[in-house]
This record gives sequence, structure tokens and C-alpha cells, in this order.
Amino acid sequence: MFSPEGPTVRELAAQALSSVERGYDLLAPKFDHTPFRTPATVLDAVAKALGPAGPFEDGLDLCCGTGAGLAVLSGLCRRSVTGVDFSAGMLDVARRDLGEDVALVRADARALPFTAAFDLVVSFGAFGHFLPRELPGLFAQVHSALRPGGRFAFPVAAPPRPSSPAYWTLLGFDAVMRVRNAVWRPPFVMYYRAFRLGDVRRELESAGFTVELRPLAEFGLRADGSPRARLVTARRG
Repeated sequence: MFSPEGPTVRELAAQALSSVERGYDLLAPKFDHTPFRTPATVLDAVAKALGPAGPFEDGLDLCCGTGAGLAVLSGLCRRSVTGVDFSAGMLDVARRDLGEDVALVRADARALPFTAAFDLVVSFGAFGHFLPRELPGLFAQVHSALRPGGRFAFPVAAPPRPSSPAYWTLLGFDAVMRVRNAVWRPPFVMYYRAFRLGDVRRELESAGFTVELRPLAEFGLRADGSPRARLVTARRG
């Protein structure tokens, strides 16, 4: 699961017993050697799907981490690319790897320091860190950061079937996290099953977005013919 350059069990335990921010500060130097980094196949599929809607002028990677998703924006945006994250450690790694080609801003996604500044906002793999009750505020922040007609896009994988091992793995992980957060402070919010597409679409529409779902064909179909992954594109009116 982890490469030899990745974190040790002891380092992962230290992260898990920290806050989300401190945990990612600790993990940052080895984050790109873990399965948590967004795979290139996902990044490439999203870039391909967004290509016909571009080019865009200014783009933002929300919760950019070490900067994997910033390459998508660099290929789609003509004027500027910005990454925002609340982990100083993750931003330090992004800054080391990306240099001055992008602007990196330390901020909480729930309180973005931007107003009508972007034509495209993307995010990869970060939504498990937000509780369902936080989504209205988060989406309102993104809506405010976009210019009229701007797009907010992110990939969503189909949830595993209850008959699959992946379903029970994720269920077990979320149960462990709930127990951990009930007995240990500060909490570490990371719930893989809390980000449900139906709820997300409803909250995006309530925030003023028009929502489109597009299959990511690169990941194929499930046995029932539904896509294994979709791109959610929410457009500000």
C-alpha cells in the first residue's frame, strides 16, 4: 500500500492522533508516496473532461495539498493558477516542487479570502474532511470565489456495493474514526462515506449552482451499467 519512501506506522499513528491540520503538516514530506495522493489517471480524466469548456482565465485548486491538481489547472487556465490549503506543511512541499509558477495561499476552505476571482475551481479528494453540515457554507464560499458563469468541478467515485470488500473496509474505517473522535481530542475529520452525491447535488443547487454530472469514461461501467466515476460540474449563474 505504501512505498518504502512513505510514512512508517509510527508516523501514521502520530498523524491520526493529531488535528487534521497538524496531521497533514506531519505527513506532508512523505504524502506523495502514499495512496492518498490523487492518481494521475484521475487528474488526466478530469483535465480531458474540462478541456472543451475552456480555456479559462484564472483557476483555483481548493484544498490543493502538495499540488497534484495544480497541473490540471495549469493546462486549462491562461492567466493564473492558485492553490489554497490550510496545512503549511503541504504548501511547503507544493512550493518546493512547483516554484513560482503558481500562487499558494494558506487559508481554510470554509473562509476563502477571494471574491469573484476565478473562472474555474477544482478539488480532488478533500471532501471527506468536511462534515455534511459544513457543505452549505463550503459551497457558498466557492460560489463567492467564482465569477458569474464560473465552474466548480470535482470527480466523484461510485460508492462500492455492500457485497464488495471495499464497502466493508470503508465502513470499518469510518467506524474507527467515529470512535477515535469520541474519545480523543482534537478530532481528526476524515469520513469516506459522508460525502453522498445526492446530498451534494442538493446543497450545490441550494448555493446557487446549476449542476451537471458527466461520466468519466476512462473508469468504465459497473455491472448495472452505471459509471464507476463521474465529474460533477457546478456552474455559477
